[in-house]
Amino acid sequence: MKRYFNKILLMCGSGLVLVTSCKKDESKVYFNGGSAPALTSTAVDSISLPLSDTTGTAVTFNWTNPNYTFTDGISSLNVTYYLQFDTLGGNFSSPVLQTVGISSSLSQTYTVSSLNNLLSNVMGLATGVVHNVQVRVEAFIQPYTANSPKIAATYSDTLNFTVNPYTLPPVVAPPSTGTLYITGSATADGWMVAGNPASIAGQQLTQVTPTMYSITMPLIGGQQFLLVPANNWNNKYATTDANSPTTGDTFAYNAGNNFNGPATSGTYTVTFNFQAGTYTIK
Repeated sequence: MKRYFNKILLMCGSGLVLVTSCKKDESKVYFNGGSAPALTSTAVDSISLPLSDTTGTAVTFNWTNPNYTFTDGISSLNVTYYLQFDTLGGNFSSPVLQTVGISSSLSQTYTVSSLNNLLSNVMGLATGVVHNVQVRVEAFIQPYTANSPKIAATYSDTLNFTVNPYTLPPVVAPPSTGTLYITGSATADGWMVAGNPASIAGQQLTQVTPTMYSITMPLIGGQQFLLVPANNWNNKYATTDANSPTTGDTFAYNAGNNFNGPATSGTYTVTFNFQAGTYTIK
């Protein structure tokens, strides 16, 4: 009986040794760092934006790989890059800051048109005015899960430039008189009588900017309207779409169809943006 008990202990002990020998220490990988990307540009000090050559190249930015390294070697993960644009003194934290995702490329080229659009329409910088802007590259490894912090973010030195964004000609030429009226069955005064603006005196739009006009007024649901300059019934602003949406669309000079007003009666703000060639009814 004693011999049999010893055999059981021996077998149990052998099993314990076997399990212990299969356990391995976990190998942990640590981030060793990298070098900040070096940013260069084909432009020096200023970036020219000639309206006469909007399809030409304005600037090309190039940068180096940060060569992130870990304890098991150089990272094989793709590095993601962002180009950041801000005004000088904004320190890449101002309200006009724009971050452009570049994926894993080491270069980004802007045409005159695309850079002008970024500066004037996206960042909202005034046109016809010289601005001081700063550009840098952010490099990082994408996190493994959504909403997680970027991994090993690093930034290049900052490049400074002067730029002078230009204003594109408006899509639709605004009236030379600076005066516009809304007229039609959707309005309380109805259609303008014989080109007489006095018949729709309370329906003059406000010139918000040289290329934007707006009016807030009651409109009759399910009806139509047009936009007319003062004392001129023949030349009008209308739409090419007979089934234009009741919330807004595009418009043109002397187009063939009336605008469709809102479906239900109420007070609405009608805005015409000549720069973009669009209007809204809200």
